[in-house]
Amino acid sequence: MKPTSVIKSLFFVLRLAAAWFLAVLLVSLMWAELPLLGRLEWPIVLLGMATMALVVAGALSHLGRVRLIAGRVDKAVLSNRQRRQVEIPFEAGEAFDLLEAAVRELPRVEQVEAARDSLQLRAKVGRPDTYGEHPLGRWNPLLWFGIPRNQIQATVTPGDDSGSVTLICEPESPAWSDWFLVDDGTNFENAEAITRAISRRVAGHRRGEKAAAAQTATEKELAVARLSLLHAQVEPHFLYNTLASAQLLAGSDPPRAEEMLGHLIQYLRHSLPRTEEELSTLGQELERAVAYLEILRIRMGPRLAVHVDVPESLRATPLPPMMLQTLVENAIKHGLEPRTAGGMVWIRARRSDGTVAVTVADDGEGFNAKSSGTGIGLKNVRERLRLVFGGDAALAVVANFPAGVAATITVPAANEGVRSHV
Repeated sequence: MKPTSVIKSLFFVLRLAAAWFLAVLLVSLMWAELPLLGRLEWPIVLLGMATMALVVAGALSHLGRVRLIAGRVDKAVLSNRQRRQVEIPFEAGEAFDLLEAAVRELPRVEQVEAARDSLQLRAKVGRPDTYGEHPLGRWNPLLWFGIPRNQIQATVTPGDDSGSVTLICEPESPAWSDWFLVDDGTNFENAEAITRAISRRVAGHRRGEKAAAAQTATEKELAVARLSLLHAQVEPHFLYNTLASAQLLAGSDPPRAEEMLGHLIQYLRHSLPRTEEELSTLGQELERAVAYLEILRIRMGPRLAVHVDVPESLRATPLPPMMLQTLVENAIKHGLEPRTAGGMVWIRARRSDGTVAVTVADDGEGFNAKSSGTGIGLKNVRERLRLVFGGDAALAVVANFPAGVAATITVPAANEGVRSHV
């Protein structure tokens, strides 16, 4: 043991012994003043010696237990009353909830009073019989007064996105009793236990946040990879069918074959993957969609009609690549191609209250089970809108009147800002 620890231990025992010696001396003086009993000195001397022996033994026991618990002996750990200042990196209300949960987990805790609005907490904690029942039971002077129970008082002080906890663990008896009584280190144990519980819960919260962030990052990477693949994808059978049609027209109708190849070049130019994952615009996506529809008009003839109503002022609206194309392809594949008579595709855009609504509608089969697809295309559209615009964008798919389906993408207007890149 270090010399400083020896000195502190000796001073602690002497202080406790001195307090009891003065108390015994006062009782002796009062005894001497009593008629008849004052002549009998041996009972009070015997009682005083026994009391001092028990007091010194109790003080040494307290010293040994505190050294066993804390691994050191100093004024802070020897004190019956413990104070801690704990910083919790959460909002004050959340910090209070964490503190309350930590206190309620203490063994022998009772009478927990939590006032969340004022961020105050009080509780009583039963004091265990550390080494069984005390010798001599109620005749032990260390149990003559004082309540064998501890109490906890805690207050959370709000800060900038944090809460500062002032924690006090003390005996449920007045401060003057500390001159005569020891708590066997139970309040030091309570203070340390609550501090550990808070640290454990904060660490668990941080691990949960990191795991959630890692999962979100992984999901986003996978989503971006899928969307990049979708962006770069040009459907093979559409390309083959277009080239085959152009080859046939080259012999029978060269001007129409040349027109088809021109639209195909325009379509492919807008379908090449970008060097950077950046947003496109409604105007650029409209050029691709119109080129695609013009190719189909040559192939389908009078079975396909197209109507475009997109004001020039809205063509700078930010839009993820291939999104408009997905809706147009759905209208053709699931709406018009199954119909012998074909039909019409409308592309329309309107601005309202800082948003732009882009609608692709058809008058085809509608929500027909025979022509319905897997839904992957629309799922990808919703996922991309969420990644790019957060909650500021949406996709609505409804029945068109009198027939067909209308799909509407609502996005922030140009210069309204977006959350991230594609």
